[in-house]
Amino acid sequence: MAGHHSEKVAGRLPVLAALQAGRRRPRCLYVYEHAKDLGAIKEAAATIPVEQVNRKRLDDLSAGVNHQGVVLQAAPLPVFPLDDWMQRHPEPEQALVMLDGVEDPQNFGAIIRSAAAFGAAGVLFAKDRASPITTAAMKAAAGGMEYVDLIQVTNLARALETLKKQGFWIAALAEDAEQPIWKADLRDRIAFIIGNEGTGIRRLVKERADFLLSIPLTNALPSLNASVSAGIALAEWSRQR
Repeated sequence: MAGHHSEKVAGRLPVLAALQAGRRRPRCLYVYEHAKDLGAIKEAAATIPVEQVNRKRLDDLSAGVNHQGVVLQAAPLPVFPLDDWMQRHPEPEQALVMLDGVEDPQNFGAIIRSAAAFGAAGVLFAKDRASPITTAAMKAAAGGMEYVDLIQVTNLARALETLKKQGFWIAALAEDAEQPIWKADLRDRIAFIIGNEGTGIRRLVKERADFLLSIPLTNALPSLNASVSAGIALAEWSRQR
């Protein structure tokens, strides 16, 4: 498992999720001295120290993220190597989201939020060309990061080969793909690849996919935001189940 000594979680939904999910040890809750309606958060934080602080202290702790009057200092989220994750998830039907160069923390967090909401088994990303797990990314995930496994690999193309050996079908979301996602069979084990915000999926990675899928658009806009594409793909996977 990777991570720093501790992480700062900012915002009401992320903080409540971190306290309730029980996947990491909370250390201290910082609360704005005039904050209201924090009953559920304070109840969930019953066993840890709570400090009343001023707004500047909270702003500093949250590194500029909209904290809504609460910041939690907690042990880092677990991040799994691929082999460990596969042992945790032997189920025959599951979805995995693979990120090829998603570097924007808002997109990274929003994709994880969708993955958690639709019950995906994990979100996989490479060590480089990926958004780090920051306070901003956790805020964008709105608590979702506490409920979906995060998997980090050194080499994405090699990870694809490993997943194929484990019976995963690899579907790359590409706007120029012939096959619309509505016509694809997304059952069994499926991994969706989501590409970089600007450049899309790298050729080396795309070539290793079993099939390329498009999300048909009716208008002149050329493409969807990475996190919206991931949400639509997961919704269709969920529907087919």
